[in-house]
Amino acid sequence: MITNPVVSRRRFLGAALTGVTAPFLLPSHVWSASTGPNDRITIGCIGMGTQNRHLTGNLLRRPDCQVVAVCDVDRTRREAARRTVENHYAQAAGNLRHTSCRDYLDFRALLARRDIDAVVIATPDHWHAFIAIAAARAGKDIYCEKPLCQSIHEARAMVRAVRRYGRVFQTGSMQRSMTEFRRACELVRNGRLGRIYQIDVAVGGPSVWCDLPVEPAPASLDWNRWLGPAPLRPYHSELSPRGVHQHFPNWRLYVEYGGGMVTDWGAHHFDIAQWALGMDDSGPVDILPPIDPRATHGVRMIYANGTEVIHRSGNGVTFHGSEGRVHVNRGRFQTTPAELEEWRAGIGDRRLYASNDHIGDWLQAIHTRVPPICDVEIGARTVTVCHLVNLAYHHRQRLRWDPVSEQFIGGTGNRRWLDVPFAYRRPWNLKV
Repeated sequence: MITNPVVSRRRFLGAALTGVTAPFLLPSHVWSASTGPNDRITIGCIGMGTQNRHLTGNLLRRPDCQVVAVCDVDRTRREAARRTVENHYAQAAGNLRHTSCRDYLDFRALLARRDIDAVVIATPDHWHAFIAIAAARAGKDIYCEKPLCQSIHEARAMVRAVRRYGRVFQTGSMQRSMTEFRRACELVRNGRLGRIYQIDVAVGGPSVWCDLPVEPAPASLDWNRWLGPAPLRPYHSELSPRGVHQHFPNWRLYVEYGGGMVTDWGAHHFDIAQWALGMDDSGPVDILPPIDPRATHGVRMIYANGTEVIHRSGNGVTFHGSEGRVHVNRGRFQTTPAELEEWRAGIGDRRLYASNDHIGDWLQAIHTRVPPICDVEIGARTVTVCHLVNLAYHHRQRLRWDPVSEQFIGGTGNRRWLDVPFAYRRPWNLKV
């Protein structure tokens, strides 16, 4: 557990958004030095599905932190996660003071532990805001998976909570910690492509309402807790697969629990478009649905500088400029003209925040109290873009947007659309 007092983030708030775009790297000898037990970050992991098993495995390999608790509404998953953690630490017991890990059904019991410094949230999306706000209130630093949350209002509530309680928050949009995406954004920021007139963001389609049939729920699962604030409906294994599964479940396709691929992959690729445009504190001003009322691709977003971002089918991000083009995806970086592929930012060029380790960047930020590469404000702005795209599909209307007030303007849209399209079930609310 970290014993150093938490340093107030107030001094960072005025410059938070500029801070996330400037390089901040600790000298390598700081992290190569041995980590004392009082400097080790103690972590609780919430939502032990496929993604959090990956994140937990990453944390277990790090000497500067220790997983001490896991939480899931399925007994089989949480007990399997606890055994994995305990078995790992048992093999390295000589390096740790404690090897025990507790498992929890209710995330609130985990958050009540004063010996936990930080939490990793990888539940279905409809839980993110509630758990993250509770974690901030409990004084925990937070790594929360993308997409940030289920609505534009939830996103702003999460930002308020993180700021109010002075927490370090990393959104799990880990493409910001991948070299190929940073290179593409630096090409754009340094004008190497000329004026950017169009960005194609290729991800899957919008969410739909859940109409799955009824299945008997497994005895190991607390289905009511899985639903939480979402509307009451019968169990189906497509939403919460039985036992320990190895895939990413389809709850993300449905309005009640996710935003379809528009938020799932969009939280990665629209995020890169935002980063390249320098829009981490802003967003589009005009959102236009496709002409075909049945289309699941084709929404166009216009930014104040005239750049058009188009939702395409496929996967990846393509920047079109007056002097060239770059297509980027994971492990893929292609430019036109070809010589741009060899360009690297040099003296006098604008360099973006350089992180090559998304979780490591978060842990570093916990120690320094400097915002990490994908602070909560960035996650909020990106998921807002994703929600605006979904709203254009769901309502088939042009939406004019003020990214400063985060309101619809010009007689378009409806304020109710900033919230989830259903009432939260009691006792859940977004009280910060």
